[in-house]
Amino acid sequence: MNDIIDQLHELNEDRFSSMELPDEDLLVELEEEMLLPIPADLKEYLLYGSDVVFGSLSPVTASDPNAHTHLPEVTAVAWSRGLPRDLMPICEDLEGGYYVIASQGAICHWHSSGELEETKWETLWEWIAEVWINS
Repeated sequence: MNDIIDQLHELNEDRFSSMELPDEDLLVELEEEMLLPIPADLKEYLLYGSDVVFGSLSPVTASDPNAHTHLPEVTAVAWSRGLPRDLMPICEDLEGGYYVIASQGAICHWHSSGELEETKWETLWEWIAEVWINS
């Protein structure tokens, strides 16, 4: 995890540090707002790596409620499009689908057609390394 976060910070294109990292208290507030616990890997990412802007994908963030990547808003929109409520989006793809995380931490791709892909990543860190960094 630390190696991936270090790599993300090296790739960061946000030279003005416009995105702030949240604290634990804010994440508890977001969980209460969404009525769903944030999976452990996603919490770690939000706390230590969600200030990174890189590439064509924009994973969720927690600190700025006006950002298009704000976790509660992205989650509400994804659920309104039919994403099952036991899944939490981590990133909208370029075609209106989402990469999503299950409560146990596995990542998969949910298409806007409502179909879950069979391809899965065991952890968020694998997804970050294989999909986001290499996109």
